[in-house]
Amino acid sequence: MPQTPQDVLKMIQAENIELIDLKFVDLFGIWQHCTFHRSLIEEDSFTDGVAFDGSSIRGWKAINASDMAMVPDPTTAWMDPFMEVPTLSMICSIKEPRTGEWYDRDPRSLADKALEYLKSTGIGDTVYCGPEPEFFVFDDVRYDQNEHEGYYHVDSTEGLWNSGRVEEGGNLGFKTSYKRGYFPVAPSDTLQNLRSEMLLTMGECGVPIEKHHHEVGTAGQCELGMRFAELIQSADNTLTYKYIIKNVARKYGKTATFMPKPVFNDNGSGMHTHMSIWKDGQPLFFGNNYADLSELALYFIGGLLKHAPAVLAFTNPSLNSYKRLVPGFEAPVNLAYSQGNRSASIRIPITGSNPKAKRIEFRCPDATSNPYLGFSAMLMAGIDGIKNKIHPGEPLDVDIYELSPEELSKIPSTPGSLEGALSALANDHQFLLEGGVFTADFIDNYITYKLDNEVNPIRLRPHPFEFMLYFDA
Repeated sequence: MPQTPQDVLKMIQAENIELIDLKFVDLFGIWQHCTFHRSLIEEDSFTDGVAFDGSSIRGWKAINASDMAMVPDPTTAWMDPFMEVPTLSMICSIKEPRTGEWYDRDPRSLADKALEYLKSTGIGDTVYCGPEPEFFVFDDVRYDQNEHEGYYHVDSTEGLWNSGRVEEGGNLGFKTSYKRGYFPVAPSDTLQNLRSEMLLTMGECGVPIEKHHHEVGTAGQCELGMRFAELIQSADNTLTYKYIIKNVARKYGKTATFMPKPVFNDNGSGMHTHMSIWKDGQPLFFGNNYADLSELALYFIGGLLKHAPAVLAFTNPSLNSYKRLVPGFEAPVNLAYSQGNRSASIRIPITGSNPKAKRIEFRCPDATSNPYLGFSAMLMAGIDGIKNKIHPGEPLDVDIYELSPEELSKIPSTPGSLEGALSALANDHQFLLEGGVFTADFIDNYITYKLDNEVNPIRLRPHPFEFMLYFDA
C-alpha cells in the first residue's frame, strides 16, 4: 500500500489510473464520495485538499459558507473492487479552505485531535482499537412510513419463520433456530461463500483480516473479524468493512444491514470495541492488579463507566440501538466490569501473560456509530478517569443476568433510550471538551440534530404494535 503522496502519484502514473475516488465520513458515520479525474490530483492536493460543496452534508455547513476541501490520506489508498472502471480510492479529512484549519465538525479530524490531546497529557502516545461489527444478511427487505401506514418486512431463507414455507420450490429445511446461529456448519450456514468473499475482499483493500463466522441470530446474522489497529486506521477500516460487506452482499442479490435490532426476539448486532493505550512502544494496561490490569487501566475503566451514559450518545447513536440494549440478550445494560464476563458492559479478555494483549472490551457499542466519534468519546472518558484517578470499584464476577431485582438495583445501567443518552451528553460533556477535542458547538449541533430528526419525529408516528394493543379500545 502507498505511504506518501509521491507513492500515490507514481502508482497512478505506473498503472495508468484515470479516476480517483475520494471518500469522507459525515457526522453520522456514512461515507460520502466524489470521483475526480487524475488531472485534478496533484502533490499539493495532499496538503491543501480538493474543493467541494459542504452545504448538502447533514449537520455541516450553511449554504453561504459551503466551500470546503477534502484532503486525501495517501496511506488509505486502495483499488475499489466494485467499480467497473479502475478507480483508486482514498479516505479524506476535511479542511476549511479560508483558514487552512481542520474542520471542527469533521469526525476524522476530531479523532486526530483526541490523539493529540492524549499525547499532550503525557499519559500515552498510541491508542489501539479492535472493533467487532456484526450484521444481518437478508434476502428481502421492504419498509415504508407515511400518513396512513407504517411497516417493515425482512426475510431470509435461513429464518426459522420459513420452516414451513413452500415458495422455495421444495423447502430443504435446516433453518436456524432463534439464538442458535453461533457456528453451525452448512447446510444450516448458507453464507459461507459470501462471507469468504467479503473477508478476502477486505484483505485486498488493506484491512487486516482474521476470520469469519455465523453469529447467534437466525436469518443470516454474521461477523467478520479484523485485527486491531491504531485508532484512526481502525475507524477507517470499520467504514471499509461496512462498504465491502454491503456491496458484496448486493453482488450476490442479497442485502446487508448493521441496524442493531432488525429482528424481534433474537440477538441484535453490536460492535464490541477493544481498546488499549501504549507509550514509547510499550503497553500501559498490563499490571499486577485484578485481571492483570495496571492501575492506569483501572482508572481508564473508572472513567469509561462514569461517563458511559454520555458516551453512548456516540457509540449507540440510533433509536434502534436501545432495542438491542435490553436485559435478556447478549448486549449488556449494566455498567460494571469483569474478567472474561460477557454479561458486563466492560469485559477484560483473558489474554494470558502477554502484556501487549492486555486490553479492555466495551460491549455496548453498535455499528450505527460513527467510529471516529465513538472511539474518541471512549478515549476521552478513559483519559478523564486516569487524570482524576477514578477507580471503578470492585469487579462483578457473576452472571449479571441471573441477579435478583434487588441486586440489580445497585448496579448503574445504560440509558434506556437515545433521548436518555442525549440528555446524559447534555449534562456531562466537559470531559469531551478537554484539549478542544470536541467543542460545545459540535455537541450542541449533534444533540439538536438528533432530537429534531430522530427523537421527535418518532413521537409523532403511531407504531404498528400500538394497533395490536389499543385498536379495540
